[in-house]
Amino acid sequence: MSLAPTLVWEVDEENQLSPFLIEANEDRRRVTWAPQPGSQEAFLECPVFEVLYEGTRGPGKTDALLMDFAQHVGQGWGAEWKGILFRRTYPELEDVIQKSLKWFPLLFPKARFTSSPNPEWTFPDGEKLYFRNIKNVDGYWDYHGHAYPWIAWEELTTWPDDKCYLMMMSVCRSTTPGMPRKYRSTTNPFGRGHNWVRSRFHLPIERGKVVGRVIRETDEDGGTNERVAIHGYLEENRVLLHADPGYKSRLRQSATSESMERAWLHGDWDIIAGGMFDDIWDKGVHFITPFPIPDTWIIDRAFDWGSSRPFSVGWYAQSDGCDVPGFGPTRRGDVFRIAEWYGWTGNVDEGCRMTASQVAEGIREREKRIFGERKIRPGPADSQIWATDQDESVAQIMAKFGVYWVRASKGPGTRELGWQRIRDMLRVAKQGSREEPGFFVFDCCEQFFRTVPSLSRDSRKIDDVDTESEDHVGDEVRYRLFTRPSRMGVKPFQGR
Repeated sequence: MSLAPTLVWEVDEENQLSPFLIEANEDRRRVTWAPQPGSQEAFLECPVFEVLYEGTRGPGKTDALLMDFAQHVGQGWGAEWKGILFRRTYPELEDVIQKSLKWFPLLFPKARFTSSPNPEWTFPDGEKLYFRNIKNVDGYWDYHGHAYPWIAWEELTTWPDDKCYLMMMSVCRSTTPGMPRKYRSTTNPFGRGHNWVRSRFHLPIERGKVVGRVIRETDEDGGTNERVAIHGYLEENRVLLHADPGYKSRLRQSATSESMERAWLHGDWDIIAGGMFDDIWDKGVHFITPFPIPDTWIIDRAFDWGSSRPFSVGWYAQSDGCDVPGFGPTRRGDVFRIAEWYGWTGNVDEGCRMTASQVAEGIREREKRIFGERKIRPGPADSQIWATDQDESVAQIMAKFGVYWVRASKGPGTRELGWQRIRDMLRVAKQGSREEPGFFVFDCCEQFFRTVPSLSRDSRKIDDVDTESEDHVGDEVRYRLFTRPSRMGVKPFQGR
């Protein structure tokens, strides 16, 4: 009876932690690459079609991603085994290309790498692996009609939404019977796409576990789609920590915010990621249990119009300074977001294409249901609703249903000043003794919580948000808190 060889990890003569195969007769053979126990092994062995390898920085996610493709090279599929690996921009491909140049020549000496006109590997039996960048959904049309049984996405949270990720799934296919079909991705929690990635893979998985619960969905044709997340920990990468024991300390020093540190070192999906408010948002302070609005407070609404993109309506109550049971003392001018209506299909950043009259009717119906006969004052809306492309503007149509608005404050720098106003009022809300009004949100406002705290900063205009983010609720909040209060008959907030 022959015994299967055993894989062990040992320090070699060059002081490197390396894998060795020990045969039954105790012969030893050094292995070029082997998955380390834990998440790398689970990722390479996972039979589920759609798999996300997420977690801290450093567990070897990129190496495992390359090896997931490589394990099917030379297995008889020949030129039918084709893969394509995406980063959002071309410069971001550099790291994964360099890692492929480190490993593939050792594993496949006859493989050929070409960098022009596009980087790609051709393997001895004709298999191919392409490295490409795709920024948004428009890039899909460069691949429409193609077929790749293996598609991978490196650092998935760098994409702000799931549109090109889902569309490219249509070309993950093969006509070869038995051919593996794999849709693979890696990421850590920090990035502009934090929200949609977290939602799609039901993150976080239970701490201490490596493989999450398999998510099964049945489509309209009766087919079953499966996806799963696998969590990697830096501590699993014994090779890295043996060679570079100071890596973890440098990661901590490199993080520019608490959220970044929690994402990089702990793979924590309970962060607020992205930049504009992650240093100041505190769910325990700002996200509060609803309470009855005192009769002496004013209630108004704000509006960000959208059709193909979502619209956002928010209702706000402003305090006159009285105490509120269940909340405590308020300061005159405190603003509470108390209700909302978000016009989307349930898909990230996709509007439901309602007409202006349908939105107006929906606003009236909700106000009657939520507030009864209480007066709702007209609040600010983006000036685009007064634009007239045809006979009537959106504002004119809505006015026919008794839904009126005032123009949001506009002008040079008002976007940046509006975001700063939100930051100011969130910061004040965290102070024990407040000299200025704060801003609070009822916990029934799920779309605010889903989109606003994680709004990312624009990489070039640091005081503005990234316009590719799902910023519609944020814009509407900005209109409300920054528009000249006198136009709505409320006391101004002076700020700091």
